[in-house]
Amino acid sequence: MWLYILASQKNGTLYVGVTNSLSKRVAEHRDGRGSEFARQYRVMRLVYAESFADPNEAIAQEKRVKHWRRPWKIPLIERSNPDWNDLYPPSISIERAVAAIPARSRHLRRSSCSSPGSVTRPFVSICLRPRS
Repeated sequence: MWLYILASQKNGTLYVGVTNSLSKRVAEHRDGRGSEFARQYRVMRLVYAESFADPNEAIAQEKRVKHWRRPWKIPLIERSNPDWNDLYPPSISIERAVAAIPARSRHLRRSSCSSPGSVTRPFVSICLRPRS
């Protein structure tokens, strides 16, 4: 299960969502079928993605992040994607791209992205860089 954040541009409008198929959901947003909000504000750039083994944890984290103030969301994005690059490679799925990364290159760490007083859970945070 994936928690994701889309942006209209660097420091632009943000959209927080959760899905079990990140590539399908991003494609839906880009086709204008993802959400009315995302279509209206042209929020289509994938700037953050967080993978969860437990769907309940993904949904709980989505609810937390949706209630965060904007100044809390920006550092979350910029820790793994300081330039707000679009992390969605159009030619392959995100899931396949993540699977292709050697396990030793994936870093399992404690979440440092929860709001004050929240419980942190381990997750895999992977930043996919666009092709040059």
